[in-house]
Amino acid sequence: MPTSEPIVEVRDVVRCFGQVRALDGVSLAFEPGIIYGLLGPNGAGKTTLIRVLATLLRPDRGTVRVAGVDVVADPTGARARIGLAGQFAAVDEFLTGRENVEMVGRLYGLSAAETRRRSDEVLARIGLTHAAGRQVGTYSGGMRRRLDLAASLVGRPQVMFLDEPTTGIDPRNRMELWELIEDLVRSGTTVLLTTQYLDEADRLAHRIGVIDRGTIVSEGTADELKDAVGGAVLQLRVADDRREEAVAILRRVSGEEATYLPRERHVRIPARHGSRTLLEAVRALDAVGIEPDDLALHKPSLDDVFLALTGEAATHALTEQEPQEP
Repeated sequence: MPTSEPIVEVRDVVRCFGQVRALDGVSLAFEPGIIYGLLGPNGAGKTTLIRVLATLLRPDRGTVRVAGVDVVADPTGARARIGLAGQFAAVDEFLTGRENVEMVGRLYGLSAAETRRRSDEVLARIGLTHAAGRQVGTYSGGMRRRLDLAASLVGRPQVMFLDEPTTGIDPRNRMELWELIEDLVRSGTTVLLTTQYLDEADRLAHRIGVIDRGTIVSEGTADELKDAVGGAVLQLRVADDRREEAVAILRRVSGEEATYLPRERHVRIPARHGSRTLLEAVRALDAVGIEPDDLALHKPSLDDVFLALTGEAATHALTEQEPQEP
């Protein structure tokens, strides 16, 4: 992993909207050549930070440098070094795929010849050469996301900001985008990724920052964050009409608070004493005639990290897009 000066450096950044402090002293820095994952509940400040880094918002206080450039003092210089793909594919559906990419190339200041050459390169890299001549209105959602990424790459950015790039696309296209992002980093681009999928952060991110209420509350590799939670986690699924009773038993046995994840219909609770907690839980549930449909003991996941750091279950916190600031 590279050990040079940080390619992104944020120090004590504050950004307010009226009485709301969307960013409340955010500081982070990371080196070139990695994927940095940014996780946080809705409204935590993820999109606001991306917009500050991309020169779309001025911070009220603090300093921000990207690829050695102060984004406030020299926003034009910063824009020449970055690419941005937001939560929604910013493409013109009345133009063809190639026309969309070439338009962005000209906005980067590339010559007509260089724009054509670079457009052909990124369309091939993103797997859209076959559809480059088609009107974007005929593209699927996954194709539009890839086209948006291609347009962001045409200027050869040193740093790419990806704000929830796989939201709303099907699993196959999502995995294809993962491979494209990994290939992007292998070719020399550094990526800052916000995501609503914890498995995405676990798969892609070399380092992860967790932001909550406008502040970075923890940072490290996925393994470091999981180790910081400590202990094991007990997870079970029971019939709906016995769930509250089961939760009460688990709380009594473990001395910890339980979390219900409605999407998976699982109850999750820390098991500080590992297999001993599991054995005591099984005996207590059996004593009242509760037979779990599923019961497992596992190491902490990023879901558990998220819950421990933010007090929210990731299934709830990351299922809707962060509200857009004015």
